[in-house]
Amino acid sequence: MKIWLASGSPRRAQILRDAGFLFEVRAPYVDESHHAHELPSDYVQRLAREKVRAAVASIQAEDPAASGFVIGADTVVVAGVEILGKPESESRTREMLRSLSGHAHQVHTGVAIVRIPDGAEEFFDEITQVEFAALSEQEIEEYAASGDGNDKAGGYGIQGRAGRFVRRIDGCYFNVMGLPLARVYQTLRDF
Repeated sequence: MKIWLASGSPRRAQILRDAGFLFEVRAPYVDESHHAHELPSDYVQRLAREKVRAAVASIQAEDPAASGFVIGADTVVVAGVEILGKPESESRTREMLRSLSGHAHQVHTGVAIVRIPDGAEEFFDEITQVEFAALSEQEIEEYAASGDGNDKAGGYGIQGRAGRFVRRIDGCYFNVMGLPLARVYQTLRDF
């Protein structure tokens, strides 16, 4: 069965590749604006659904007989009540790291999987708790200057330099990277 990944994230693609999946990237554009009063789980699930539905429409327009699964995902970090997406600047990365320093936060990844051509759908939000060590101002400055967190929710990537700041996690490690691999695999098997 063919698989399409409705995401431009190199980390999601790497997770699937490393797990032995063969797939094609079909990354649609969707407006990622957060709606007022939208809960984190609702937000990431909405974006995952919009990405996967846009990819499905594109795939079926190109090949009406296409058959397979389309996987979409979106990830945010929640520190207290603040939703942290991707930082738009180095100064925003520093702000995010300061808010995470010495505290636990949640990583939410919304996942949408659609089977084509019949349109069967599964949506879920995977949550992982992450605890950061207290960071010095120098550590924050050096990490922000490295650029490692520029395109990552919460301004950090657990699989890179920021891994040294993580004291513990409760939940799926791959979820923190952007795709809860075991749950995605189980969902595909259940289809």
